[in-house]
Amino acid sequence: MAWTVDGYDFHSISLSISNLSKYYGKGREEISTAITLTLLFRSLGAVIFGLTGDLYGRKWPMITNLVIIAGMQLATAWCNKFSEFLLVRALFGIAMGGIWGLASSMGLENMPVQSRGLFSGILQQGYALGYLIGAGINMGFVPKSKHSFKLLFYIGAAITLAVAILRVPFPESKQFEERKAHEKEQATLHNTNSVKMFTKDAKKIFRIYWRRCLYCIAMMALFNWSSHTSQDMYPTYMHETKHFSQPMASKATMIAKVGAIIGGTLFGYYSQILGRRFTIILASLLGAALIPLWVLPTSWGTLVAGAFLIQFMVQGAWGVVPIHLQELSPPQFRSSFPGICYQLGNMLAAPAAQVTSAVSEGRRKWVKGKDGVMVEGPDYAFTQAVMMSVIFMVLAVWVAAGKEKLGSRFEMVRAAGDVAAVEDMQGGGVNVVEKELEEGEVRREEMV
Repeated sequence: MAWTVDGYDFHSISLSISNLSKYYGKGREEISTAITLTLLFRSLGAVIFGLTGDLYGRKWPMITNLVIIAGMQLATAWCNKFSEFLLVRALFGIAMGGIWGLASSMGLENMPVQSRGLFSGILQQGYALGYLIGAGINMGFVPKSKHSFKLLFYIGAAITLAVAILRVPFPESKQFEERKAHEKEQATLHNTNSVKMFTKDAKKIFRIYWRRCLYCIAMMALFNWSSHTSQDMYPTYMHETKHFSQPMASKATMIAKVGAIIGGTLFGYYSQILGRRFTIILASLLGAALIPLWVLPTSWGTLVAGAFLIQFMVQGAWGVVPIHLQELSPPQFRSSFPGICYQLGNMLAAPAAQVTSAVSEGRRKWVKGKDGVMVEGPDYAFTQAVMMSVIFMVLAVWVAAGKEKLGSRFEMVRAAGDVAAVEDMQGGGVNVVEKELEEGEVRREEMV
């Protein structure tokens, strides 16, 4: 639920680009700066809320996070100046950056090992579901509302706050509570401070895992380039390049997101059998093969079929991401490490929407409009086709060069800051419990 409303809140901007352009009197490429700023500042939120989640638990950091996001959505609707609008969306990015790491760690550590691939896909597609809900509201209610596009942000604030309230009666993660209880016992026994030991643990973990950290950041940069290049400017592409009405562009977006939800869930499930890397590579190669269907047709139905299949593959690969990052993470830092890698990758992909918009707006193309008359418009089709072809192929090669830890029992590893765990790592070694888990991971054949 948290990741769904997070996806809704983020995509409120991409769904409103044309309206925001008129409201502030700015070009569409200038409005897309807000998307860039949000993506840039998400990494800061991942650090703040991720470390807080590993130290104090998943529950209250997430609730605080959601309340701040709700406030930023309201502030977005109330901005009168373009400079205020950009500032608020940058602050929104900080708040947004914390949700994914908290949600994935809480959700997946409470799932059976054999089911984690499936639930990874379901969890990740909360993002697409958020887009789908936003597109539906944008198409059905915004045109009739006296608040115009601001209605999207009012509704976003309301449902985000509702999820924060609904989270209150649910308990903290059982695994986290058990590990923290052991940590407190060890801290008392050794007469030390848990925060101090947490900091010491974090430094040692970074020294051991820095190469894996860089690999995951680069992987997530490629993933985020794929999603933001194929999604953020898609309504604008259908409206400005293909010359369909905004309601028709919104319908196309909704159908594409259905493909994303189905693809993410199915590929997530099969990653439990085929392996994480092979599943991502397969989705990327199939996505690259489908690009012509995504950009060449002129009829609405064929274009939508292409969008459905492209998002099926883009989000099919994404469906593996939550569990793949959880398994690659230092087990003690599964709230912060995945979130930080994800959002640092997001930061590297922050210019995706702006680059797509700037290149496309500068590359004009004459096409036949709905009434048969030739009209000029930005060439989003060519730009998106070239960018996505490169992204799909580079992502497949990068993932093929990496590693995976299918079936890791990460929920059994000691909590960050546990004195015994820190002592295990003296001399640069790895946590003894983690080493035992790596040696005794469930074999793929047994899980099948």
